[in-house]
Amino acid sequence: MLKPEILDPQGQAVQRALPRLGFEGISDVRQGKRFELEVDGPIDEAALARIRDLAESFLANTVIEDFTVKVEEGAEVAEAAK
Repeated sequence: MLKPEILDPQGQAVQRALPRLGFEGISDVRQGKRFELEVDGPIDEAALARIRDLAESFLANTVIEDFTVKVEEGAEVAEAAK
């Protein structure tokens, strides 16, 4: 996701269009991107550390973006935020 201090023209365009489409009460829209990774083997702290490093060094532009690493296994969800 773009950091809060970075302008988000795409999010602003969506926000302006929502009332015309009948969606009221949305005060802000921020646009982002998502990567889904399938990992071989167990997701332990070492694996999460490698994935966070991958996100920080390759997937996200950390000058203007924040990222979150989220692990989903069936109905169980654990989050590990940067």
